[in-house]
Amino acid sequence: MKKLTASLTTIGAGLWGAAHAQLTPGGIGMQPANSGVAEEVHFFHNVILMPIITVISLFVLALLIWIILRYNKKANPVPRKFSHNTLIEVIWTGIPILILLVIALPSFELLFKEDVTPDGKQVVAVGDGQTVNFVFDNDFPARRMVERGGHLQVIIDDGAEQRTLKRRADYGVEGFGEAEIVVSFDQPPAPGERVIIRGGRSKDSRGDIVMAPTMTLKATGKQWSWVHNYPDFGDFEVFSQMATEDQTTKELYRLEVDNRIVVPVGETIRLTTTADDVIHAWAMPAFAVKIDAVPGRINETWFKADREGVFYGQCSEICGVRHSFMPIGIEVVSRPAFEAWIDSQRELAGMAPMFDTNEMKLAQGSVDADAADAEQE
Repeated sequence: MKKLTASLTTIGAGLWGAAHAQLTPGGIGMQPANSGVAEEVHFFHNVILMPIITVISLFVLALLIWIILRYNKKANPVPRKFSHNTLIEVIWTGIPILILLVIALPSFELLFKEDVTPDGKQVVAVGDGQTVNFVFDNDFPARRMVERGGHLQVIIDDGAEQRTLKRRADYGVEGFGEAEIVVSFDQPPAPGERVIIRGGRSKDSRGDIVMAPTMTLKATGKQWSWVHNYPDFGDFEVFSQMATEDQTTKELYRLEVDNRIVVPVGETIRLTTTADDVIHAWAMPAFAVKIDAVPGRINETWFKADREGVFYGQCSEICGVRHSFMPIGIEVVSRPAFEAWIDSQRELAGMAPMFDTNEMKLAQGSVDADAADAEQE
């Protein structure tokens, strides 16, 4: 069932995205999803809610037409004398309860995924052509420990592509539920190949384990602009307000900003929100994110962008006369481009560069390039 759901989600998102490009003038559909959670939101809406709503609407319409034709004064001059029907009352009470259950059960799981920040982690090692055993520290809280095969993924990265391996067929595991998990290969990974072991209970609609956040983005709403901070990289600020008409195109006017924020593709981003004056709301439809920014309070959510590009959102809480002039612009880039942008912003803030260009980084874990070369030799 989960595989079917994942397949339908992917197909539905692809068809929806092809038919409704982002920023389509007069468009009525949702923006193409750019995260696993957004795909699940689209699936929930398109495959569960819309059919139910359509069937109910058609049934009620047919019922109204039937009542109008069958029980009008001309067709039914002498009305019946009864006022209750036990069977009908049981049916119209029981069926709505069942419909609500059908809607509620998948929505609870979706709400949980949106609310709880993922805690998955990974370890990265470089194959030497001899080592067959690799250790994964299962140091999660007791209720979140890796206890079965679905909580673990093993990936081989040869530099050209990544291959997700299958348990039992490609590797064995010992120590589920214990402090250390040992992943054993029948054949040692080739020299230079990276062995990526991911563990955790946070999973997306495709069945992939979602990593814990690699960075925090803090958004502060103001009347009427946004200030974004990067606390993990020196806590510099990016002041962002709506671009003027001569700074952008006609299509992007009131969506484009003068300073976009930048995040890395494929990494989990923790988003915290607050406000300086009144309640605002940070909304990014392509990521299925909408969270209030409340003065004196910190709210938290997360997102993970699947592909690079520029994406737009807006304040979604009426916050004053210029509420409609508070767009949000996000640029999703590769990890090297993100690091270069971070260093450029640090330089503008009077800080030294933070990243070593001789470092190859993944979403979690890094391998020193010199060490990798040495392993290959």
